[in-house]
Amino acid sequence: MSVNDPLGDMLTRIRNAQMRGKSKVRTPASKLRAWVLDVLLDEGYIRGYETVTGTSGLPELEVALKYYEGTPVIRELRRVSTPGRRVYMGVKEIPQVRQGLGVSIVSTSKGVMSDAAARAANVGGEVLCTVF
Repeated sequence: MSVNDPLGDMLTRIRNAQMRGKSKVRTPASKLRAWVLDVLLDEGYIRGYETVTGTSGLPELEVALKYYEGTPVIRELRRVSTPGRRVYMGVKEIPQVRQGLGVSIVSTSKGVMSDAAARAANVGGEVLCTVF
């Protein structure tokens, strides 16, 4: 099946799995998805992920979701930049999510990183999604 927004598809799978209380969720593998999962792992929103072979023989990413006292650690996961509407921001325009309690994930010329890392590296880019 062809997906127009692969990153949006992964975020939706994570949201749906957390609503059902699942411990793991699988999504087709890609470099961008792995980079976003690296940021989520560094910020402590997921327990981890690994590359596995799916039933069709194609590689998949298996994401281990994180819960605290039975509630998901990720309360809100929103896609900002979509294929139909790209959102680019300079380093001074990158938004803080919930006064710094959340994270914006930004695709920069130096790689995919959190908003704090982008400010520290003094680079702007495409705001992919926000997490709280």
